[in-house]
Amino acid sequence: MSRFACEKVNGIAPYVPGEQPQDKSYIKLNTNENPYYTSDRAVKSITQDVLKNLKRYSDPECKPLVRAIANYYGVSSENVLVTNGSDEALAFCFQAYGRGGVCYADVTYGFYDVFAHMYDCPVEHIHLEKDYSIDFEKYYAKHKTIVIANPNAQTGIALSLSAIEKIIIENSDNIVIVDQAYVDFFGENAIPLIKKYDNLVVVNTFSKSRSLAGARVGYIIADSKLIVDLNKVKYSFHPYNVNTVSMLLAKNAIEDDEYFKLTVSKIVATRAKLIDGLKDLDFYVLPSSANFVLACTQKMSGEDLYFKLKEKAILVRHFSDERIKNFIRITVGTDQETAALLAALKEILEG
Repeated sequence: MSRFACEKVNGIAPYVPGEQPQDKSYIKLNTNENPYYTSDRAVKSITQDVLKNLKRYSDPECKPLVRAIANYYGVSSENVLVTNGSDEALAFCFQAYGRGGVCYADVTYGFYDVFAHMYDCPVEHIHLEKDYSIDFEKYYAKHKTIVIANPNAQTGIALSLSAIEKIIIENSDNIVIVDQAYVDFFGENAIPLIKKYDNLVVVNTFSKSRSLAGARVGYIIADSKLIVDLNKVKYSFHPYNVNTVSMLLAKNAIEDDEYFKLTVSKIVATRAKLIDGLKDLDFYVLPSSANFVLACTQKMSGEDLYFKLKEKAILVRHFSDERIKNFIRITVGTDQETAALLAALKEILEG
C-alpha cells in the first residue's frame, strides 16, 4: 500500500476472485461459470453496425433490456434496474440500505463483508447450522437489512420460497435482499413476491445460467419505490454502467428461452452425476441446488486436493474460511469434464 491511501482502504480485506490462468489449458471448475457457449441468438445480435456505433455512450436506462427482463418475469419496467454484474447491484443495495446494519450468514458470498466495510455497515453474522443449512427463524425481527444468498454461496444449499417469505414478513420494516445468482438451477424464484412485499429486493445475474459471465450484466427487481432509491445511487456513481454490447447480448439471451432451459437442464443432470460420483469416492457432499458442489474427504485436506488437481490441469476452488477449509468447491461442468475430474480424484486418492 502507498502512504497516500486512506484508513478505510488500508483496512480493506478485498474480495479474492477465482483464478483465470493463462499459462496452459485447464478443465476450469473453479468460478461457477456455465460450461456451455453463449446463446447463438445473443452472439449474432452483435453486428458490425453495433460495433461501429460504440463511439456513442450506451443507453443509461438500458431500456430494451429492462423491457425484456420485465416481460420475462411479468413485472413492470419500473420494477427493474440493470447493473454491471450482480456485484454492482449488491453494492448499490449496501449503500442504500446498509448503514443501519446488515446481517447475513457467516459462510456465504465473500463480497458481503467487503461491501459492509466499504459502506460503513455494521455487520451481524448468523452462524450456519452444523449441517451448513440456514435456520431461517434466526432471521426474524432483526431490525436491520437482511442479505440472503439463495441458494447459498459457498454451500449451494437453498431455502424454500416459503421460508424466504416468512423472513420477509417477519422483517416488514426492514429491507430483505435475496441474492439469486444460482436460482435457475434451483427453481424457486423470489421475484413474484415483489408484488406482495415492498421491502423485498431481488438480485439476479446473467453470469451463471445465461452463459454471460464475461459480459458483466446483473439486475435488481423490486418495488418501484426501491428502484427509485437504487437509481439515485447508480446515477451518483456510474450512470453508463452497462455497455452497449453487453446490454444487447443480455437482451437476446433472456429472449432465447429454449436454449436457456436446455443448458440449465444439462447442468442439473450433470450435477446429480457429479454428486453420485463423489459419494462413490467416499466424499461428504453438501446437498446443492446450485451449479456447484461443496465436498470434502477424510483422506486429504481441501488445500492438498486443490493443488493436486491443479497439477493435473483441473481447477477447483479452495477457501481458507475456518468452517469450510477442508472442502473444495467444484463447478458443474460438462459430462466429459465431470468424468475427467472424478477420474483424477480417484487417481489422487488411491495414490
